[in-house]
Amino acid sequence: MVLVGAPLGNVGDASTRLREVLATADVVAAEDTRRLLRLARDLDVTVAGRIVSYFEGNEERRTPDLVESLRGGAVVAVVTDGGMPSVSDPGYRLVRAALDAGFPVTAAPGPSAVTTALALSGLPSDRFCFEGFLPRTGSGRRSRLRELIAEPRTLVFFEAPHRITAALKDFAATFGADRDAAVCRELTKTYEEIRRGPLGELAEWSAEAGPRGEITVVVAGAPAGPAERPADEDLRAEVAEREAAGATRRDAIQAVADVHGLRKREVYALVHAEGSAPRTAQ
Repeated sequence: MVLVGAPLGNVGDASTRLREVLATADVVAAEDTRRLLRLARDLDVTVAGRIVSYFEGNEERRTPDLVESLRGGAVVAVVTDGGMPSVSDPGYRLVRAALDAGFPVTAAPGPSAVTTALALSGLPSDRFCFEGFLPRTGSGRRSRLRELIAEPRTLVFFEAPHRITAALKDFAATFGADRDAAVCRELTKTYEEIRRGPLGELAEWSAEAGPRGEITVVVAGAPAGPAERPADEDLRAEVAEREAAGATRRDAIQAVADVHGLRKREVYALVHAEGSAPRTAQ
């Protein structure tokens, strides 16, 4: 079985090996068969093998059939709409099933939105972690982000265009409006756009611009924490800053506590102590 890395948008990025695999594979499992045929046409490649759809909705059902094709001696190629299969795309189930059945799995490597966005972001790339798509609900997204507050590595996310503004607001509220980030849109395509800046500014830009297309967000890792506990007034100021960025008071207190390794109730008591800063309007 061969995992085939497809161009993100610019067909000029297609490798010679990709062309060879598409032309010679006995079965081509494609996330979108129409996009596969368009890619083959653009590359002037004739797909001689059997083409089957293989996407999130039928991945579980179709995997056993593809393993049976492997048992029959077929060469099965897996192609997604762009980038490498199984990276937030269909493919993982089939890889696992093929390996469990004793069949070799290889790849015709190609473009990756993860590493392309990381390289273009201007943020540290020596160590990073890929988080894929965040939960679709606001509460689920914020909960997951809180788990990443102290992550020192650069973070890479995929996000849908209709959720990007809400996501960036949650990034700013959770990580801090001043945390550097980059929004990478339509990579390698005609309307490629890279926006770099603090999360608070990116959230404002997104609310005004309404970016569309395939979006990858890269966020700087957490800075090294202070050696000593911050002063009470600094902790209160951090909570107020996160509230101003859009966080609820509860989430802001939790975030500040997580960043500094403090108990939530300790920060809560400081914020609500007599003489503390007034609550930010929600």
